[in-house]
Amino acid sequence: MAIPRLFLTRNPSARAAAHRAMARAALFADSSASTRLKRYNHHTKKARRLEARTSEQEVAS
Repeated sequence: MAIPRLFLTRNPSARAAAHRAMARAALFADSSASTRLKRYNHHTKKARRLEARTSEQEVAS
């Protein structure tokens, strides 16, 4: 499986934006409601973690 080019960046804020977009896309996917919710929660959690890491880096600088 090829890695999407979007994830090759080292910018956590760009990755967080990508995960927020994937979370929104998960809501409209052609799958069961439980699967959509699970994918939405996964990507939202990942985006929040990345944003927290970005905030920590800004405070440390």
